[in-house]
Amino acid sequence: MVTFDGREPGTEPSRWDDGLENLPALAVDLGRRTVVVAAHPDDESLGAAGLIAYLAARGECVEVIVVTDGSQSHPGSPTIRPADMALLREAEVRRAVESLAPGAPLVMLGYPDGATREHQAAIEQDIRAFLGAERESVRLVAPWRGDGQRDHRVVGDICARIAQDGQAELWEYPIWLWHWASPQDDAVPWDRLRSLALQDSEVVRKSRAIASHHSQLYPLSGQPGDEAVLHPRFVRTFDRDVEVFVVSPSPVRNLGRDYFDDLYDRHEDPWGYADRWYEQRKRDLTLAALPQQAWGRVLEIGSSTGLFTQLLAARADQVIALDLSELAVSRARRRLQGHPYVRIDVADVRDGLPQGQFDLVVLSEVGYYVERSDLLTLADRIRRSLAPDGVVLLCHWRHAIPGSELT
Repeated sequence: MVTFDGREPGTEPSRWDDGLENLPALAVDLGRRTVVVAAHPDDESLGAAGLIAYLAARGECVEVIVVTDGSQSHPGSPTIRPADMALLREAEVRRAVESLAPGAPLVMLGYPDGATREHQAAIEQDIRAFLGAERESVRLVAPWRGDGQRDHRVVGDICARIAQDGQAELWEYPIWLWHWASPQDDAVPWDRLRSLALQDSEVVRKSRAIASHHSQLYPLSGQPGDEAVLHPRFVRTFDRDVEVFVVSPSPVRNLGRDYFDDLYDRHEDPWGYADRWYEQRKRDLTLAALPQQAWGRVLEIGSSTGLFTQLLAARADQVIALDLSELAVSRARRRLQGHPYVRIDVADVRDGLPQGQFDLVVLSEVGYYVERSDLLTLADRIRRSLAPDGVVLLCHWRHAIPGSELT
C-alpha cells in the first residue's frame, strides 16, 4: 500500500527527465468524443490539461466530469467549512476548464470527497448515463488506477469497467505516481506510458489552469490546518512540454497463439522474468508456498521461457509444461536441455489437458487471458485431473492486465 503526503516535496522532478524524454508518442486521432473524468477538482488540470488544450486548439469538443466536491482538502481548517471549500473548489475548476477549452461542458457530480468507494455504484451509473449507449467512439480519460490515492483508484476502476464494457478507448493519467515513486520503481508502467508533445501555447494554458486552483497551491491562512496541499516542488513536476498517459491495448477476448508469438518475436523476455527483482521474488514466494518439498507428477500451465519450470524440475519426478507460444516453448526447451523428465509442449488448455493425474498443477499468470466461461471450464478440468491429495497453485497479478478481459 502506497502512503504519501502531498505537502511533502516528493521525488525531485528532474529525476524523471530521462525516462519521459524517450517515451513513445501518444497517438491522438481526431474526430472522437473525449470525456475527461477527474476524481477531484484539480486532477483534470494536473493530469490532463495539456490534452484538453491540445484538442480544443484543434476544434475538438472535450467534456469534463468532476466526481467529488473536493471539500476535504483541508479537513482541519480553522477558517473554512467543508461546504464553503466545495464552493471554492467548484469555482476554481470552472475557471481552469474555461481557460483550457472555452465553452467546454463541465459536469460536477458532487459526491463527498474521500467517499468514492462508498458511492461507487451511483458514480458509475452517473458516468454511464452521461456517456450514453454509444461508447465505441468515446475516448475516456481518467485517473490512473495505480496512483496510490483511494479516490483515484476507485474512479479509475469505474472508468476501466465502463471502457471495457463499451469498447471505449481508455487513457489514464498519473498524478501522485510522480510524487511517491522513482524511475526505478517496479510500479512505474514504463511499457504502457505514452507522451503527448505540447506546443508552447498549450503549456501556458496548462500552467494557467493549475494556477486556478489557488486553494491547493497556497495556504488559506497562517494558521495550522490551512497549509498548502500541494508542495511547490511537486507542482513543478507538471511544468513540462509533454503530458504522460498510461495506455492499455483495447480488450482482446481469448488472446490466441498469434498474440503471444508476436510478443515473443519482439522481445526475448516480454515480461522481464529473468531480470526483474519483482519476478525473482515472486518465484521464491511461489515455491515457498508449496506445502511439501518433493512432488511426483507436475503440470505447469503457461510455462513461458521455462524459468519456473526449471525450479519445479528440481523437486518433481516428472514435469509437463505447456504454453500457447511456439517461440516460448522453443526457448524453454533450450533452457531445460538435460532434464529428461521434463516435457514442454505447445498447447492451448482450452482444448483440454494431458491425460493422467497430477500431484501438483501450477497456473501462474494465465487465468486472466481467457473468458470467464473458459476459465471455469479449465478449473473443472484441473479438479478432475488431480490425484487424491493433489494441490493447485495459482499465482496472479490482481489488477488490470493489458489486453485481457479479466483481472
